[in-house]
Amino acid sequence: MSHGSELNGQVAIVTGGSEGIGKATALRLAQSGARVAIAARRADVLEKAARDIREAGGTVLPIVADVTQPADVERLVRTTVAEFGRLDILVNNAGTGRANAFEAVDDATWDADLDVKLYAAIRTTRAALPHLKQRGGRIINVTTPAGKHPGAKSLPTSVSRAAGIALTKALSKDLAEHHILVNTVCVGLIKSAQHERTAQKLGVELERHYTDIGKSVPLGRVGEAEEVANVIVFLASPAASYVTGTSINVDGGNASAI
Repeated sequence: MSHGSELNGQVAIVTGGSEGIGKATALRLAQSGARVAIAARRADVLEKAARDIREAGGTVLPIVADVTQPADVERLVRTTVAEFGRLDILVNNAGTGRANAFEAVDDATWDADLDVKLYAAIRTTRAALPHLKQRGGRIINVTTPAGKHPGAKSLPTSVSRAAGIALTKALSKDLAEHHILVNTVCVGLIKSAQHERTAQKLGVELERHYTDIGKSVPLGRVGEAEEVANVIVFLASPAASYVTGTSINVDGGNASAI
């Protein structure tokens, strides 16, 4: 199991932790010695992720929670601290991609997107803060490069992610005095259940689908969830002790801006 012990004794919460980047991040955090609470809405998928992490030797607590529900978010943090005694790392990863032309996006879609991406990060951060302030800690928000340079038909995601990037910067300034470091990882094309569903819809074999969409990436391929997890865990580790208020693109060189 062990990749290292740099996070021994630390406790982390990962939202959207049942699959993809969230699950990969929870596994890497556990491999680095942290005890990890993972949150998602679907109990069955969450339990499977927890089983996989335990089988790899990690300590994990699955908590069914919907980050759009304030009471769920408060319960998530409360349950984690009751079980593990502290909280050091918060990874705000919940969210799905919604990319459309402006005229195709109605108020309900704007509301839903901002709720699950921006307000969820606000809620979890607010609930986590009293615990993070006790010893200092890390907040890592998962966003996308489109938040820095929106393209056509990128709404509402590019706007909600831009808000997440601004939230990251503002929080880093507000929380520096408490030794809480806040950063964002801007994620490009990464293998995920979402892409699996798209491939099914298109009736295309999954690897073929990844090969096709990977052609648009300078590195020539779609990234692995573990490649994002490695950067998140770096930001959570002592190695990143002087890094705060920044955004790191993990996108194979796809972004047109830094």
